[in-house]
Amino acid sequence: MYKILLTLIFIASIPTIAQANNLEKGTLLTPITITSKGELVLNNNSISYQPWHSTQLTRKVRIIMAIAGRSSAKKINADLIKAISDAHFPESKYQTTTIINQDDAVWGTSGFVKSASEDSKKQYPWSSIVLDSNGIAQKTWELQKESSAIIVLNQQGKILFQHEGQLSQQQIKQVISLVKISL
Repeated sequence: MYKILLTLIFIASIPTIAQANNLEKGTLLTPITITSKGELVLNNNSISYQPWHSTQLTRKVRIIMAIAGRSSAKKINADLIKAISDAHFPESKYQTTTIINQDDAVWGTSGFVKSASEDSKKQYPWSSIVLDSNGIAQKTWELQKESSAIIVLNQQGKILFQHEGQLSQQQIKQVISLVKISL
């Protein structure tokens, strides 16, 4: 009887195991607001922070990179970052938004994550960078820890593509193509 009960519980949990996040193609992102840190704003080489709302993710095609505050997570999709750069998408119609989960940093490195985020904003002032010190995006969207999630949104904010972990070369081509046809 005990084995049967355990088997039934396991079978019932399979959909939960297979679906690692709650991002579904064709739907809108579950709205989030990040107020602890938030979006980095550059003004005269000085960085400040402002609250960031996911409802701002409309009017442009977007690639969201939600990454753990770890160098290993940043490296996971370095090939995609290069492909985006090589594609030269028009800034008037396209935006990359990087959400860095400072709450998912290696112990003792959150100050480094903050500093590296600020340096990136200064190096790429047109970029949209959000520092999520409480892991709101990861928790709300049920993203994997210590990883990277790529989400492509159309101009209405609907999910066209989502993947956690490293993208294959085929998936990178798919992401770039989705952006091109959605512009």
